[in-house]
Amino acid sequence: MHAVMAKRLLPHQPSTDGPHPDDEPDSPAIEAAALDIPPQTVDPTGQKAFWESYNPAKKFRPTADGNPELRFEILLAHIMPREIDDVKVKRFVVYELTVRQDSSTMDEQPAKIDRRYTDFRDLYQCLKRELPNELANMNFPSKVLMGNFSAELIAERSAAFETFLTHIASKTKLRDSDAFLRFLQHDELTRACQYLDERRNEMAIPILENCFRLLNKIFMNRSRPVLLILCRLVAACTASPVPHHSAERWALLALSRFDTLCDIDLLPLYIPLLHTCAHLWWQRGQDQKPITDRLTEMSKQGINTANITSLMQAIHKLDPRTETI
Repeated sequence: MHAVMAKRLLPHQPSTDGPHPDDEPDSPAIEAAALDIPPQTVDPTGQKAFWESYNPAKKFRPTADGNPELRFEILLAHIMPREIDDVKVKRFVVYELTVRQDSSTMDEQPAKIDRRYTDFRDLYQCLKRELPNELANMNFPSKVLMGNFSAELIAERSAAFETFLTHIASKTKLRDSDAFLRFLQHDELTRACQYLDERRNEMAIPILENCFRLLNKIFMNRSRPVLLILCRLVAACTASPVPHHSAERWALLALSRFDTLCDIDLLPLYIPLLHTCAHLWWQRGQDQKPITDRLTEMSKQGINTANITSLMQAIHKLDPRTETI
C-alpha cells in the first residue's frame, strides 16, 4: 500500500497515522453529495433472520469526545441454504457484518457485507502467517463439529469477529494487508464484475457503491483501494451510451480525490478519468473547459495525455478482474 498526500476522511482510533502536513480538505459539497448513497433495498421475503442480537450493549453509544469511531457489528445471522430439509445438503451460517463510522450520532450510511466463519478464519490464518506479532494476543474461535447453529455459539462468534476486525483496523500493517482488503471486497467485486461482463451495469453499480462506502470508512480517502473502487464506479456509470443517473456525482468526487494525488502508481488512472469526465460533461451539455485545460496543462509538462486507454482498461492494468475491457 503506497502512502498518499491525504487526510483520513473519518479517522479511526487508535491508529497512529496522522495527516500529511500538505493535506487539503475535499470540497464539502462534493463529498456530501457523492456520499449520500441511497441504501440498498432488500426484499424481506425469505429474509427472516435465524439469529438476531438483542444485547442491550449493542444499542447505539455516542463516542465520548464526539470524534468519529470505526465500528464493526454483527447483528444478524442466517442459516443457508434456507428452508431446505435435505440432510445431504451442507448448511452454514452467514453473518451480516455492518460497518459504521459513528460519532455523536449514528452513521446514517452504514456498509453491510455477508461473510461466513470460513471467511473470518481464512483472514485470521493468513494474517497469522504474514504478521504473527500483530496478532500475538488475539484469540480466534475454534471450529466445532456439533452445534454450529446454536444461538449461543453464533453470539459468541459474532462478538469475537467484531473484536478481531476492530483490532485489525487499529493496526496499520494489518489494515493495509492484501488479506484484509480481499476479505472486505473480493466477493462483492467478483459479482459486480460479472454483471459488468454481462452488460448489466444497473446490477453492478449498487454493489460497487456499497464497496466504496465500506472502503471509504476504513482507508484513507486517497488510498489505492478507495480510488480504485471509485474509478471502477465511474467506469461502470459511464460505460453505457446513456450514462447512469449517478455518473456525474461519482465523477465529481473522483476528480476531487485525484486533484492533489501524488501516489505515482495511481496516476495512470488520472488521464483516462479526465477523458471520461470530459465526455460525460459533453453528454450532459456542461462546460468541459476546466477538464480540457487540465489536460493541456499536463501535456505542457511533458505528460502524454492522448486518450489511448479507457478508464476500465487502466483499472484492469492495476487490478485485473473479469470485467470486459
